[in-house]
Amino acid sequence: MKIVARDDLAALGERLRAEGKRVVFTNGCFDVLHVGHLRYLREARELGDALVVGVNSDASVRRLKGPQRPIVPEEERAEMLAGLACVDYVTVFGEATPIATIGRLRPHVHVKGGDYEAETLPETAVVRGGGGEVVIVPLVPGRSTTDIVRRISQAVSETVSE
Repeated sequence: MKIVARDDLAALGERLRAEGKRVVFTNGCFDVLHVGHLRYLREARELGDALVVGVNSDASVRRLKGPQRPIVPEEERAEMLAGLACVDYVTVFGEATPIATIGRLRPHVHVKGGDYEAETLPETAVVRGGGGEVVIVPLVPGRSTTDIVRRISQAVSETVSE
């Protein structure tokens, strides 16, 4: 199964490393999956042999994005990501940052989008402390869940006011 309990990440990481695989980790809300996510995940996967994606839980998304989010429940977001060919494993975590999740998995590479800087990420110390590296990949311009939600909201408002 591609969806892995967070408690099983240490064993997964050990098994993948024993098989000689380079483990890549990334994380996010992935609330409304869009082409920017897909391109980002494909690029992350190219950095190693196994891509593990951490998905923020519903409660974590609400704390980060506000009470109206997420739009899609965590189980469905995890299932959608698990259905992508470039994603090898998915796990759900409840904290604001993936520090504990990264500590369990111990990936060779932690990938974040271009809206972050490696030196200011809270998880950089645990990644580097485990011998890993942080890689920042460029964002896909004009592609974000927030923009999609805003456009849908505007379209509904315009339809209602007509």
